[in-house]
Amino acid sequence: MRSQQTIRLLFAGMFLAVFSTAVWGQNGDLSGNKRISSAYLGYDLQYRVYTPHGVESMQGLPTIYLTDGQGYIRSGGMKRILNKEIKAGRIKPVIAVFIDARDPDNLYTNRRNSQFFCNRDYLKFFVGELVPKISVEYPVSLSQQDRVIMGLSFGGLNAACFGLMAPSTFGGIAMQSPAIHPVPMLRDLYASEETRPIKIFFSTGRVNDNLSVSRDFKQILENKGYDLLYKEVNAGHTWRNWKPLLDDVLQHFFPAEP
Repeated sequence: MRSQQTIRLLFAGMFLAVFSTAVWGQNGDLSGNKRISSAYLGYDLQYRVYTPHGVESMQGLPTIYLTDGQGYIRSGGMKRILNKEIKAGRIKPVIAVFIDARDPDNLYTNRRNSQFFCNRDYLKFFVGELVPKISVEYPVSLSQQDRVIMGLSFGGLNAACFGLMAPSTFGGIAMQSPAIHPVPMLRDLYASEETRPIKIFFSTGRVNDNLSVSRDFKQILENKGYDLLYKEVNAGHTWRNWKPLLDDVLQHFFPAEP
């Protein structure tokens, strides 16, 4: 009797292991380039979308939008990190939208310097065109608390801009080495205006990465009472700084349910 019970438990364990691998152990999908025409910007943009495995049966998923999305895919390895964090149960399933800053008809033309400096038309593109399109085509949460905008360098500046300009759309901003200098009054605006209902991830490097400016901005955010996670790393303004922190970003905004 005991041997039969042991055999049944063994087979049950084997089945559970195979079932777990088949259902929970599979990777998510990264779409090919999708094209969207913006009336606000007057030109087309392209983007790619990561969806977790089993998305067809899900609803109310959080969303992270990444400017310089092509860099986060290629240099940041964000798809692999999303798969790893979701499969390990450290974060909720999440949809990631990677927005390409380049002209889809001429990839040598990068528009980030015109898009990322608190550009109101770029904001209107997100709020009035891209976010509504994603909300219709994917099973995402419509709550601003479940929507994050992320970027690095000038993209980090853009995230800071969106934090002030669109808190009703984005409940979270992730800034990696934000290059604040093109919009120097931004820190003063954060200091003088009312605190927005947003959650913030903010990282910078200690090597040639505007450390003093970042520490000053961090102090402003803390003084205003923002929900802030701040990190400094011993690296410069490169992917050696940004890539190792991507799992921290995801865990900060999308922790798995207990």
